[in-house]
Amino acid sequence: MLLHTNCYHLHVCCFSNSSISAYCCPIVVEVPISKIAQPSLTQWTAALERSVPNPSGPRALSVSLSSPASASVGVYTLQMRLEARLNVKTHSVGQFTLLCNPWCQADSVFLQSEDLRTEYVKSDIGLLFKGSPRNLVSRPWSFDQYEKGILDICMKLLQLSPQYQADMRKDLQNRSDPVYIGRVISAMVNSNDDKGVLSGNWSGDYSGGVNPSKWSGSADILRKWAETQFRPVKYGQCWVFAAVMCTVMRALGIPTRVITNFNSAHDTNKNMVIEEYYNEEGEKLSIGSDSIWNFHVWVESWMKRPDLGRGYDGWQVLDATPQERSAGMLRCGPAAVKAVYEQKVDAQYDVPFVYAEVNGDVHIIIVRDGRVLSKTVDKRRVGALISTKQPGSMSMQDITSEYKTERVEFISRAPGIADGGGAELAGIAEGAGGAGRYSIQPAAAVEREVFKAVAVSLKLLKAPVVGENISFNITITNNEAAPKQLKKHVNAQNKEYNRNPTGTFWEAHDDVKIGPNETVTTKHEISFKEYMLKEAAEDSLVNLAVVVEDVKSQERVLASEEFNIRTPTLDVQIQNELSVIINKPQVATVTFTNPFNVAVSGELTVSGSGLLEEKAQMSLTIQPRETIKKPVSFTPKMAGAKMLSASLVLEDPPTVLHGFKTINVQAS
Repeated sequence: MLLHTNCYHLHVCCFSNSSISAYCCPIVVEVPISKIAQPSLTQWTAALERSVPNPSGPRALSVSLSSPASASVGVYTLQMRLEARLNVKTHSVGQFTLLCNPWCQADSVFLQSEDLRTEYVKSDIGLLFKGSPRNLVSRPWSFDQYEKGILDICMKLLQLSPQYQADMRKDLQNRSDPVYIGRVISAMVNSNDDKGVLSGNWSGDYSGGVNPSKWSGSADILRKWAETQFRPVKYGQCWVFAAVMCTVMRALGIPTRVITNFNSAHDTNKNMVIEEYYNEEGEKLSIGSDSIWNFHVWVESWMKRPDLGRGYDGWQVLDATPQERSAGMLRCGPAAVKAVYEQKVDAQYDVPFVYAEVNGDVHIIIVRDGRVLSKTVDKRRVGALISTKQPGSMSMQDITSEYKTERVEFISRAPGIADGGGAELAGIAEGAGGAGRYSIQPAAAVEREVFKAVAVSLKLLKAPVVGENISFNITITNNEAAPKQLKKHVNAQNKEYNRNPTGTFWEAHDDVKIGPNETVTTKHEISFKEYMLKEAAEDSLVNLAVVVEDVKSQERVLASEEFNIRTPTLDVQIQNELSVIINKPQVATVTFTNPFNVAVSGELTVSGSGLLEEKAQMSLTIQPRETIKKPVSFTPKMAGAKMLSASLVLEDPPTVLHGFKTINVQAS
């Protein structure tokens, strides 16, 4: 039996004296049954409610058991103790799981809005945002908290924590505090210090495990962890750690949402400065331990913070990705978002680390043989966009202003994206491609830097898509009334989202003669063959840079941009979209057109919590420019908002494609 903090009704036979024991070993709570008892905010109560007809035996009564809002989260065993004259009997009634209750005003996780409770506790579908600030990609995820066995696994996660193993009684007593629970879960979702769920891997070699890009829901991960005797599941990266933590927290009744911070700083020396080094030909160098992740994903959970004083209740940052130690363990938070905004760096827990992720100066330095040739400072790149899923909608919500006072306007809707009711940031219409996209306008300049005599800028001509060429313009302006002889160096490097680029895969070098006050624009293209990755990924990332050198003065200017190359999307449609009824068979169709000039092969997987009991999987081979349509039958088992998601893992080129369709399942 599953309970939030509220009443539990049971039937008992009437004796002269009765009591109920609810124990979460080794803590025992004995609750006398009284004829009149009101639920209490501070203690357990049990009351006789009404007579239940029982023709064949003693009169039966209904008893309600109420827990206080401060009761500890855990699995309780319920016993009934019955006394009649000299006879005492104890009967086992069963077990129940007690959770936090965001519907109860006295609970530390109380959330007033029913719409927000629906979104952040009850909903089992979501979007994870990846890519880059100017070219967002929305990735469907199934949180799966209602799937069979998932709650039991979440409770086992608490039981296997180092805190429980070291001192069961103390751990159980502390589980009345969501701050404590959040710190335990943050450490247990990664496996670095304990028997945690996920093993992280950013090497690009995923042999012996699953490529993080191939996960699409939390149930597969949590079940695999339980089925392998709680050995770490291979592999996770930041969005997987965050999505699994969101599942566990929602399952425990704690309102939780997934957050993406674009251009997330990892400031190892804690000086709020990130240094980026380039050589004179535009190649980004791996110097120093600081880095800017193109994006980083964590969660926020809603709870009271009495330990911080007034004003810090609400959203708290929790990060399960193993990065830095907090009180000796690889975990982060809960850090009050309000404390991050106010730069209250002395507030528990890990506020300085989170503050540094969303703030900081980027020093861009061109070097040769250890000598600095030029240096510029970018104060706006770090934490450029902080986003989450919009409640009640499959689109993005910009929450940057909740973390910082300054923000940069990056996003504009790409041509062809359907209007979302006039919102600035609306997701692409699902019928037009599935996964939501947010892109730069083709005419938008990417980055511009001006120095004394010469200005240079990069401009992507369209949002890059896997299989197509990358097209961009470089514009050089001579700001002086004298001709100049220039050298232009353009460099492109593949990169992972959380580290500096690897070696150069494309470059171009030119001599440029430019007249007085003249502007020169040249177009460049990088072919698909030149940037294709060796390992399957859902988004390739590229660091593109140009260095222009004035031959006479030897002054140099640099413009750079890191951007993602999106994968094509799968289109998912429902045959009778407006009449999807629980327990009534339905048919969905997954459509994909091969954009490549070669035949592609791969495996298509379709899943949906509450829609499909087993995943639908099929192997496909698709000829160049061929369109395939694959029907998938399903029977909804749960009412409410559900999501049917599809993924196609291609072998060559190695690419992971996604698509989804949200469905409102009606009760019969």
